[in-house]
Amino acid sequence: MRVAVLSFAHLHAATYIRLLRDRDSIELITADPEAPPGDPTRGRALAEQLGADYADTWDEVFALRPDAVVVTSANARHRHLVERAAASGAHVLCEKPLATTEADALAMIDACARAGVRLMTAYPVRFSPAFTALRGALADGSLGGLISVHGANNGSNPARSHPWFADPELSGGGALADHTVHIADLVDALLDGEQAAEVYAQANSVLDDGGPTPDVETAGLVTIRYPGGLVAAVDASWSHPPDHPTWGGLAMTCVAEKAIVEFDAFPPLLGGFNSVTGHGRWEAGGADLDAAMLDEFLDAVRTGRRPSPDGEAGLRTLRIVLAAYESLRTGQPVALPDRL
Repeated sequence: MRVAVLSFAHLHAATYIRLLRDRDSIELITADPEAPPGDPTRGRALAEQLGADYADTWDEVFALRPDAVVVTSANARHRHLVERAAASGAHVLCEKPLATTEADALAMIDACARAGVRLMTAYPVRFSPAFTALRGALADGSLGGLISVHGANNGSNPARSHPWFADPELSGGGALADHTVHIADLVDALLDGEQAAEVYAQANSVLDDGGPTPDVETAGLVTIRYPGGLVAAVDASWSHPPDHPTWGGLAMTCVAEKAIVEFDAFPPLLGGFNSVTGHGRWEAGGADLDAAMLDEFLDAVRTGRRPSPDGEAGLRTLRIVLAAYESLRTGQPVALPDRL
């Protein structure tokens, strides 16, 4: 299978390249024609560092007719690449959030549907074995009905190494756009796609690790109410300082009728103290969630089945983010229309 990684703008691009490069069944192509000149973390310089074949232009990539593509551009540039991939007959795995506007997300979903190709949204935490167990326990009735969820997705400021994250035109927003979607997607999976009814948000830049974020929020709290009665609260921030033991983390507390369940996507496996830097450090345990997500995508491409989470899941979580920003503007809860 020929797979192309389109753009190195996102932090996860290098991870996906490493994982795809090492698979015998994959012929990997990479391209990043929008890379800033001389940036060692982008473009041909990164491709050579990672040992990946590189194309200088989008035209050159699509002339090679990839079977599938992974879109890792700045958020506002997803639509162009997804539409072009669909037109060439390539299946698409797109980084989250799916887009920065609902119109763009709908256009991407429509383009893939018309072309008969699959569209998957990059939510790797869905593939945690612990989350699979949580989802199964809820589905079989072991936990009873789900009453509330409190999720926290905190991390370091990505704008330190990738400045576009702090540009609202390219990113669509700051920590709320970057981190709310992961928790929202997990709740989406637990509720089998039930769409949110109301969103309320508060945010500021008080929690800050010192990175370049003058135009976007660095922390926020988003409350989401669902038609069935569930209330979810999402703590999203870029609050981890550069010397934090890990890049970030994601955890949820689920209160159900019969039990309270604590879920940690990246539990500590090894911990310690670095005497040179004077800081603590720990390594996360568990499965490689990015690898598991790529397995799902590649299997869907091979078999022709629908991947999960798909483009519609990406759209539902995007609508929550857009409602959160509307709530920030108005200071009021925002009702989401029933689109089922």
